[in-house]
Amino acid sequence: MNRSGAADLPLHYGYVPTWLAERMAKLGLAITEALIADYGKAEVIRRLSDPFWFQSLGAVMGMDWHSSGVTTSVMGALKRAINPHSRELGIYICGGKGKFSRQAPEEIRNVCESTGLDGDHLVRCSKLSAKVDNTAVQDGFQLYMHSFVLTDEGQWTVIQQGMSEGNSMARRYHWHSANLASFVNGPHTAVCGLNQGMILNMTDTAANPAREGILTISREKPEHMMQDVQQLVLPSHHDIRQSDVDLKRLGAVLWLTHERQPSDFEELLLLEGVGPRTLQSLALVSEVIHGTPVRFRDPARFAFAHGGKDGHPFPVPIKVYDETIGILQTAVQKAKVGQTDKKEAIRKLSELARAAEKDFTPTEGLDKLIEKERTESWMHGGRTVFGKARPPEGQKKTHQLRLF
Repeated sequence: MNRSGAADLPLHYGYVPTWLAERMAKLGLAITEALIADYGKAEVIRRLSDPFWFQSLGAVMGMDWHSSGVTTSVMGALKRAINPHSRELGIYICGGKGKFSRQAPEEIRNVCESTGLDGDHLVRCSKLSAKVDNTAVQDGFQLYMHSFVLTDEGQWTVIQQGMSEGNSMARRYHWHSANLASFVNGPHTAVCGLNQGMILNMTDTAANPAREGILTISREKPEHMMQDVQQLVLPSHHDIRQSDVDLKRLGAVLWLTHERQPSDFEELLLLEGVGPRTLQSLALVSEVIHGTPVRFRDPARFAFAHGGKDGHPFPVPIKVYDETIGILQTAVQKAKVGQTDKKEAIRKLSELARAAEKDFTPTEGLDKLIEKERTESWMHGGRTVFGKARPPEGQKKTHQLRLF
């Protein structure tokens, strides 16, 4: 099967507070603009079709690193941020969660009227991708969210999610037009998760064209079917554990941004004055923009940019988040008028972090890193859905004394 990706995620209930949703939209737009400027619209579509990159994006935006809510929250934030600028960016996001998923065909046709794309063809792609994942792939997950992202040049990706009431899990499916030769013969870029048994035929009349392809797949041996599938099955535990993170990679970022100063690196002089904690976030955001696919195998690592709304691994550092957004937005806007120095400095952060990994040996465990972030969270405006972070007893007074 030629599938791009899918992810199995624990079901988490709750909501995204306004203070985080607004920042997710701003950061999502800035990251998208940076990707388009450096790599083009087609690369944005390819990235979104990669389940590991998508999960890393959600983590760097401050969502809970592994919950099912990453899918709907990230796509909702991107749609709110990108669609008002679609004509400029050349990217459109249709559909969404629940009733909004049913609006996808109409929204796709509206996009096609303004871009000259084939609306009938793209609506058919949208409907067939949903039919395959909801009817042909009978794995116990019923779709409740369907997003169709397309460019004004006709490339598209589908990101849709289903829920299984039996095991409290959600499954996200990714499609990518660049690799799609047929909707009936290995159409996904990937669908991953625990083996749920034999894949059944489509029985819906609208899915008749897929019948022969599904029968072909069902005859394949499972070990052959899974060879090319990207698997992202996230654990049920909410906290981040050492097994969830490549500590060598994370440690190199922390060493680079906290132990060494920007003045030590000629390439980062334009970021002079940016504090070490913001540099930490910028380095991880830089990797989301410039990293290669192999760099996203541990999405939990990217939660060390802006924490998580439920406090895992630590509260969202509002002051750092806002500074990161401001620096990235400024870099993107200046690059549009030919001033690329700041954008290149941000790109260089990810390169320096990769270089630092070669000789870096972690000396501290993950628990100590998380404890440090939580202890200092109040200094950075730390916040969760439960409220604002408070300083440990006596620390606020000591901190104030150091300032004077």
